[in-house]
Amino acid sequence: MDNMYNTSSVLVLRSFNLNAEEVFPAFLFATLAYMIILFCNIVLILTIILNKSLHHPMNLILLNLPIHDLIGTSAFFPQLIKEILTDSRVIQYSTCVAQAFFIHLYGGGTVIALTAMAYDRYMAICCPLKYNAVMTNAHIIKIFTVVWGTNLATIGLLFILLLRLPRCRSELTHSYCDNPSLLSLVCADTSINNIYGLVLVAVSQFIANGMILYTYLQILIACFRSKRTDTKAKALQTCATHLAVYLLLECLGLFTIISYRVRRISPHLRRFLGMSALIFPPALNPIIYGLRTKEIREKIVHVFKNKILPS
Repeated sequence: MDNMYNTSSVLVLRSFNLNAEEVFPAFLFATLAYMIILFCNIVLILTIILNKSLHHPMNLILLNLPIHDLIGTSAFFPQLIKEILTDSRVIQYSTCVAQAFFIHLYGGGTVIALTAMAYDRYMAICCPLKYNAVMTNAHIIKIFTVVWGTNLATIGLLFILLLRLPRCRSELTHSYCDNPSLLSLVCADTSINNIYGLVLVAVSQFIANGMILYTYLQILIACFRSKRTDTKAKALQTCATHLAVYLLLECLGLFTIISYRVRRISPHLRRFLGMSALIFPPALNPIIYGLRTKEIREKIVHVFKNKILPS
């Protein structure tokens, strides 16, 4: 029976099939994209941490977003750049599991963080008199604990269920590692994994989408009831950008999950959707939340003018 199982520590990834003239542009795009994402997210994190005037509940909750973006992109891009540059399709099993774990941690954590941010905006706009009393430092710590604790527990259990199963294949169906690709290597009953995965997606989507829908409906109602035009415009602008980021991540993530369930979908489309979810949200988040937030934008400009580019 032992001979039926593949105990090799080496896996083979799906090739990109790049021509010789396509290698350098692909390498340049991947490297520049990674460097831009790293730079923008690190600047946003440092700006919020180093400026005490930015230590508001909204900004402290916002910190979760660039941290998760860095986790996801740092798990994805180095391996991608290596594959493009060396034309190597080989990856260690332990490295593959680690990459998959952090990519799923990024996806789940980003959804939870965006939901927590919607709750903060709801309290600020719909319950302004209670905001300072409710959104205390202790409450922010509780929100951080929920975001990280829930994410680590659910994703951790997902991979515990995966690692208990024996493998009998070594070629992945994807160009990078994720739970469905690793599950495709298993030659055993995966019913428990499939049920848990579906329940996890269904429950998380129900809670996240339910909270987002409720909070934004309440915010819209509060805005239309408000007689102050400037307050209404600012609230609607903040909510519109937040909702755009959330919908982008949700659409890319859900389409990727669905593509694994529908066999007729092109593997190239599945690969494109999966990689898009790891490229576009982390690149757009710091721009939307950093440059479009006046207070943070002013602090970033101040740091660059006085510390990095002194006259």
